[in-house]
Amino acid sequence: MKVAFISGTSIVNSDLFASWERSSVDTAYGRVDYRRSGDFVLVNRHGPGVPRPPHSINHRANVRALHDLGFAQVVSLNSVGSLKPELPPGTFVSCSDYVCLQQGPATYFDDELKGGAPGIANTLIPLLVEKLAPEFEIRTGKTYVQMRGPRFETKAEIRVVRDWGDVIGMTAAHEADLCTELGLSYNSLALVDNYANGLCDTEIDFAKFRDLVRANQRRVNRLFERMLEILG
Repeated sequence: MKVAFISGTSIVNSDLFASWERSSVDTAYGRVDYRRSGDFVLVNRHGPGVPRPPHSINHRANVRALHDLGFAQVVSLNSVGSLKPELPPGTFVSCSDYVCLQQGPATYFDDELKGGAPGIANTLIPLLVEKLAPEFEIRTGKTYVQMRGPRFETKAEIRVVRDWGDVIGMTAAHEADLCTELGLSYNSLALVDNYANGLCDTEIDFAKFRDLVRANQRRVNRLFERMLEILG
């Protein structure tokens, strides 16, 4: 099965994909570097080298590259903050809907009077949920709230949006919009790395966040290993 993966800091911090062939593709929206192994490709949404912050990621180039490379199934792994006490750090979730009101959606319809219908296809999620169990429990049907970044949300902002969804992040809504516009099936997986700022008396900053991501690295690596086995 041909599957493209989009991930973030887990790629930067992991040597799991070190042996994958490195290549690049030019799109109408910019060049995208990727790694390939057989029928799998992997794109770091933040780009190679020094990672781009969330608000400046070239989502249009990333998704267009996967389309141009001939991939129809996209599995995305996102780092998220929890908006619910019952979703503690270390929980894996799959989102089936999203909220993105702080900024306009990313789109390919710059010169056309049209807009794509929103959605997360999750066509591979039932298979992954079944086969990853019992080693990994994936909490499905969650709602993703996207904020602009690059800073984390204030405690007051979290109080406003905590009833909008289950987890909060800065990237998945744009990716889902663009995949839908190009007819790609977007599959959502996310790891809760932290409670949102102020939730459960948590205070979050970038240094603490990086420590939390690092602590979860082994589980992310193992999840990818299992997905490659299942989808291969």
